[in-house]
Amino acid sequence: MSLQESQPQEPQEPSPGTPDPLVAATQAARSLQGLSTELTARVPQLLEAMRSVGTGLELHSTLDRICETAAELANARYAAIGVVDTEGRGLSDFVTYGISSELARKIGHRPDGKRGLLGALISHSDTVQLDDLTKDPRSAGFPPHHPPMKTFLGVPIRVQGEIFGNLYLAEKDGGGAFNDYDVHMVRVLATEAGIAIGNARLYEAATQRERWIDGSVAVTTALLSGGDADDALAVVAEQARHLADSSAGIVMLPTEDGGMEIVAVSAENPATSLGVVIPAESPVMDRLLQGEPVFVDDAASDPRMVSKLTSQYGPCMMLPLQSGGRVLGALVTPRARGKRPFTEAERTLATQFASQAALALMMAEAQRDRERLAVFEDRDRIARDLHDLVIQRLFATGMMLEGAQRRSIVPEVRDGVGKAVDELDVTIQEIRTAIFALQQGPAEAPSGLRTRVLREINMAAVPLGFKPAHRFLGPLDAVVGELVGKNLIAALREALSNAFRHADASRIEVVVDSTIKLADGRPGVRLEVADDGVGIPDGGRRSGLRNLRRRAEALGGASSYGPGIGDGGGGTTLVWEAPL
Repeated sequence: MSLQESQPQEPQEPSPGTPDPLVAATQAARSLQGLSTELTARVPQLLEAMRSVGTGLELHSTLDRICETAAELANARYAAIGVVDTEGRGLSDFVTYGISSELARKIGHRPDGKRGLLGALISHSDTVQLDDLTKDPRSAGFPPHHPPMKTFLGVPIRVQGEIFGNLYLAEKDGGGAFNDYDVHMVRVLATEAGIAIGNARLYEAATQRERWIDGSVAVTTALLSGGDADDALAVVAEQARHLADSSAGIVMLPTEDGGMEIVAVSAENPATSLGVVIPAESPVMDRLLQGEPVFVDDAASDPRMVSKLTSQYGPCMMLPLQSGGRVLGALVTPRARGKRPFTEAERTLATQFASQAALALMMAEAQRDRERLAVFEDRDRIARDLHDLVIQRLFATGMMLEGAQRRSIVPEVRDGVGKAVDELDVTIQEIRTAIFALQQGPAEAPSGLRTRVLREINMAAVPLGFKPAHRFLGPLDAVVGELVGKNLIAALREALSNAFRHADASRIEVVVDSTIKLADGRPGVRLEVADDGVGIPDGGRRSGLRNLRRRAEALGGASSYGPGIGDGGGGTTLVWEAPL
C-alpha cells in the first residue's frame, strides 16, 4: 500500500484555519482500519503513547515526552522536535531524544533549520520517509561528533491548523527502514502531540501573563510606598530583568540635551553602565521619545545602536515609559548574544508592563509632589512661628535683661546679665539662619556640590538643635560629577537623618574629601559623618546603612561605619566613598 493511498479524506473543518483536534485525531485513527494484522496489533501501544503524550502541561517537558514516546512507538534510536520560529524561516528550539547531554555539548550549536534537510522540511511541511538521508540531495551533512544516521522519518506537527514544527525520527532499530505502518502510527501520534502542545502553550501563556501581572503589582507597590525614588526605579529594572529572562534590566530617564541617562540597572555588574548617557543623535532615541517601542534582533551588530554597552548583547527590547502622552523614560531588557529572540507574546506583555510602570511612576511623582507641598507648607508655618513668636519673645527677654543690667549695682551681676544678652543675640541669629533655610525652596539651591552640602547641614540644624561642624578638602565642585554628587547628597541626608532619629548626639562633624585614593587606586570622594551619640546597637535596624552601601556599590564604591567622636570612641562614624 502506498503512502498516498493510505491517506484519509480530510473532514469538514468547523471553522477556517481551526480544525477540531478531536475530529483530526478520530480521522487519523480511522486511517488504520483495514490495514494489516501487524499494524492492528500495535494499536494498544499507540493508544498508550497518546495517553502518555497528553499528560502534563509544561511545554518543554511535553516536547521531551513526545520525542521519547515517538521513538519507542517507531522503534527509533533517535528522535527530535524542531520548533519553527514565528517567521517560519528557521527553528527557535530543537528538542532531542537519544543524544546524551555530554554528546550534545560536543556537537555544540544546535540546528537552526535554515539549510539542509531540516530547512527543506520547514519550507515544505510534508511527511518525508528516507532509507538513506545522506544520499538525499537536500542533506547538508552532519557536524563533528554527530552520530551517523541513515534511515529517517519526518512528520509535521500542527497546532490549531498551523505548523508548530516537525517530528524527526532516525535509525530504526535492527537496521531496517521505516515502513508505512510506522508512518501511520507516527502521524496519529503527531496529531495527538499537536493537541497536547496546544494545551501546553495555552497554559504557558496564562502562566506567563500571571507572572507579568504579579511583576506589575510589585512595581506599583514599590513606587507608591513612599520610599526612595532611586530604589523604586531599581525595582522596575529588577522585575523587568526577571520577567523578560534577560541579561539586564535598565531604566533610562531623559536628559536636558535630549538624550537619556541610565539611572537604574539590574545586572551582574551594574557599575559599568550606571550613569551612561545615550546621546540624542542615537537613531533609537528619537523613536523612544516619540513613544514607540524598538525591538532589535542583535544589539551588537545593529547599526542603530551607537552605545559601546550593546556589544555584549543580542536580542533587545527598548520600551518607552509613557503615560498620558508623556514619555517619562525608557525600559531596556537585553539578552546575551546567541540567546533566543523575544516572542510576539513577550513583546506584548513587556509593552504592557512598561505602560503600567509608567503609570505608577506618574502616580508616585504626584504623590511625592503632594508630600513635598505638605512639607513646604509645614516649613513655612514653622518659619513664621519662629519669627513671630520665638524671636520676638527672645528679643523682649533681651530688652528686659538689658534694663535689669543698667539698674544693677553689683558688677558681677551686670557682667553675667551682659553675657546672657550676648548669648540671646547669637541664638536669635542662629534662628534667623534656620528660618532662611526653611524658606529656601529646592529650585533656589545652586548646583555646586559644596553649597548643596551646606544646605543639607543647615536644614539638619533645625531638628538637631545645633549645627553640625563641616570641613571640605579638595576642589569638590570641579571634580565630582553630577551622578556621584547626587548620591553623596542622598548619603549625607540619610546619615544626618539617622543621627537625629537614633544617635541622640550633641556633636556631629561632616567631612567631604575629594583628594582620596580608593582601595584599587582610583581617585575618589569620601564622605564622613561622625557623632558622639549612643552608637549602633546590636540587633538594631540596618535599612539605612544598607541603602547607603547599595548606593556606593552601584557606583563602584563602598560604605562602612566605625567608632565615633565621643569619649572612648562613643558614637558612630559613617564612611561613604565612590570613584570620581
